Amino acid sequence: MLVVNRFRVEASQEVAFRADLATAHETLAARPGYLGGEIGRNLDDPGLWVLTTRWESVGAYRRALSSYDVKLSAVPTLSRALDEPSAYEVVGPGSVLNVAESRTT
Repeated sequence: MLVVNRFRVEASQEVAFRADLATAHETLAARPGYLGGEIGRNLDDPGLWVLTTRWESVGAYRRALSSYDVKLSAVPTLSRALDEPSAYEVVGPGSVLNVAESRTT
Protein backbone atom coordinates (compact mmCIF):
# COMPACT_ATOMS: atom_id res chain seq x y z
CA MET A 1 0.00 0.00 0.00
CA LEU A 2 1.22 3.48 -0.89
CA VAL A 3 0.24 6.68 0.94
CA VAL A 4 0.81 10.08 -0.66
CA ASN A 5 0.28 13.18 1.50
CA ARG A 6 0.79 16.53 -0.23
CA PHE A 7 1.15 19.83 1.59
CA ARG A 8 1.02 23.50 0.59
CA VAL A 9 3.55 25.46 2.70
CA GLU A 10 4.20 29.19 2.81
CA ALA A 11 7.88 30.15 2.40
CA SER A 12 7.89 31.73 5.85
CA GLN A 13 6.88 28.37 7.41
CA GLU A 14 9.24 26.17 5.39
CA VAL A 15 11.95 25.60 8.02
CA ALA A 16 9.51 24.70 10.80
CA PHE A 17 7.38 22.57 8.48
CA ARG A 18 10.38 20.63 7.23
CA ALA A 19 11.33 19.74 10.82
CA ASP A 20 7.73 18.81 11.68
CA LEU A 21 7.41 16.63 8.58
CA ALA A 22 10.69 14.86 9.37
CA THR A 23 9.40 14.13 12.88
CA ALA A 24 6.11 12.83 11.47
CA HIS A 25 7.98 10.58 9.04
CA GLU A 26 10.30 9.23 11.74
CA THR A 27 7.32 8.50 13.99
CA LEU A 28 5.48 6.63 11.23
CA ALA A 29 8.67 4.74 10.28
CA ALA A 30 8.87 3.31 13.80
CA ARG A 31 5.48 1.59 13.48
CA PRO A 32 5.02 -2.09 12.55
CA GLY A 33 4.23 -2.62 8.89
CA TYR A 34 6.16 0.42 7.64
CA LEU A 35 8.18 -0.51 4.54
CA GLY A 36 9.70 2.80 3.47
CA GLY A 37 9.07 6.40 2.60
CA GLU A 38 10.43 9.75 1.50
CA ILE A 39 9.91 13.46 1.95
CA GLY A 40 10.02 15.57 -1.19
CA ARG A 41 9.54 19.11 -2.41
CA ASN A 42 8.25 20.01 -5.85
CA LEU A 43 10.92 21.25 -8.26
CA ASP A 44 8.64 23.70 -10.09
CA ASP A 45 6.59 24.84 -7.10
CA PRO A 46 8.73 24.87 -3.93
CA GLY A 47 5.67 25.51 -1.76
CA LEU A 48 4.36 22.03 -2.56
CA TRP A 49 5.75 19.23 -0.35
CA VAL A 50 5.03 15.50 -0.24
CA LEU A 51 5.40 12.65 2.21
CA THR A 52 5.14 9.21 0.65
CA THR A 53 5.08 6.06 2.76
CA ARG A 54 4.74 2.38 1.89
CA TRP A 55 3.01 -0.15 4.15
CA GLU A 56 2.52 -3.91 4.30
CA SER A 57 -1.25 -3.42 4.24
CA VAL A 58 -4.00 -0.89 4.77
CA GLY A 59 -4.50 -2.40 8.23
CA ALA A 60 -0.89 -1.72 9.20
CA TYR A 61 -1.28 1.89 8.07
CA ARG A 62 -4.54 2.38 9.95
CA ARG A 63 -3.08 0.83 13.11
CA ALA A 64 -0.09 3.16 12.81
CA LEU A 65 -2.37 6.20 12.59
CA SER A 66 -4.25 5.11 15.70
CA SER A 67 -1.13 4.66 17.84
CA TYR A 68 -0.53 7.15 20.65
CA ASP A 69 2.92 8.21 19.39
CA VAL A 70 1.63 8.94 15.89
CA LYS A 71 -1.40 10.83 17.20
CA LEU A 72 0.92 12.96 19.32
CA SER A 73 3.87 13.49 16.94
CA ALA A 74 2.60 13.02 13.39
CA VAL A 75 -1.15 13.67 13.13
CA PRO A 76 -0.87 17.43 13.78
CA THR A 77 1.41 17.71 10.73
CA LEU A 78 -0.50 15.16 8.63
CA SER A 79 -3.71 17.10 9.28
CA ARG A 80 -2.20 19.94 7.22
CA ALA A 81 -2.22 17.77 4.08
CA LEU A 82 -4.24 18.84 1.07
CA ASP A 83 -7.77 17.47 1.20
CA GLU A 84 -7.51 14.70 -1.37
CA PRO A 85 -7.42 10.88 -1.36
CA SER A 86 -4.04 9.66 -0.13
CA ALA A 87 -4.14 5.84 0.01
CA TYR A 88 -3.29 3.82 -3.11
CA GLU A 89 -3.09 0.18 -4.02
CA VAL A 90 0.22 -0.81 -5.54
CA VAL A 91 -0.42 -2.02 -9.09
CA GLY A 92 1.61 -5.01 -10.15
CA PRO A 93 1.45 -7.28 -13.18
CA GLY A 94 -1.88 -9.08 -13.24
CA SER A 95 -3.30 -7.08 -10.31
CA VAL A 96 -7.06 -6.92 -10.02
CA LEU A 97 -7.99 -3.33 -9.23
CA ASN A 98 -10.89 -1.79 -7.35
CA VAL A 99 -12.14 -5.04 -5.87
CA ALA A 100 -15.00 -4.41 -3.43
CA GLU A 101 -13.66 -6.27 -0.43
CA SER A 102 -12.29 -5.51 3.00
CA ARG A 103 -8.80 -3.96 2.97
CA THR A 104 -8.04 -4.45 6.66
CA THR A 105 -5.46 -7.24 6.43
